[in-house]
Amino acid sequence: MRTVSVLSARLVADVREMVVEQREYRELLVRITARDLLLRYKQTVMGFGWAIFMPLVNTAVFSVIFTRVAPIETAVPYPLFAYCGLCTWNFFASTQRFAVVSLTSNTSLVTKVYCPREIFPFSAILVSLVDFAVASTVLVGLMAYYRIPVGWPLVFVPVIVAVHVAFTAGVALFLAMANLFYRDIKYLFEIVLAVWMFATSVVYPIERIGGRLGTLLLLNPMTPIIDAYRATLLERQLPAMGPFAAAAAVSVALLAIAWLLFHRAEFQFAENV
Repeated sequence: MRTVSVLSARLVADVREMVVEQREYRELLVRITARDLLLRYKQTVMGFGWAIFMPLVNTAVFSVIFTRVAPIETAVPYPLFAYCGLCTWNFFASTQRFAVVSLTSNTSLVTKVYCPREIFPFSAILVSLVDFAVASTVLVGLMAYYRIPVGWPLVFVPVIVAVHVAFTAGVALFLAMANLFYRDIKYLFEIVLAVWMFATSVVYPIERIGGRLGTLLLLNPMTPIIDAYRATLLERQLPAMGPFAAAAAVSVALLAIAWLLFHRAEFQFAENV
């Protein structure tokens, strides 16, 4: 019993320390985010247009495949269905691509200046969140083009975004930490991302896959998150609460565990950069 009390006290102390550090270094987070945002589009012609261009191109490609070659039925026009999924997925995938190298690409700050190291993957999240917001403007335009009105479930979108960000942050912290110790992670995860996308309801309804594989794919937390966006924005109804609540619980637990492990391991980072 005493051991449990000691562990609980240590856990509370760690959480308090992490929160206090984030408050103290919030200005540094803003500065690093602004720097990374400028560097991402430095010397590019299209600038923020790339945040819109890629999901639009992918939407066009998958629209040809799933409306002409292998037609599938969706609750809304397929281009709208696909763009919503791709826009949501790109936020997650883009964050991971930048977060996985966020520590190794900031060696001078990691080794010479003390700051909470989770600032670097958090910065990748904020930069990708800006891209997500820019890409979402096209979704609004597509909804207007296809005459899809909004309904009162729109008020649930901030909850979906919070769960989405929590899950993305949990994975980002694990990847950034793992890549610091094992540099193969950044190459391996590109393969995982490609497979993961098609194991999620990004460009087709995942419920079309039956059997054990379909059941297994439904355990993917990204599927209820993407489906929740579609339900609230395109179908004017609340998402299926069972799967979404499960995804939310997994996201919060993942973020808490990843952040604690990251926080406790950060003093070893300088030795492995």
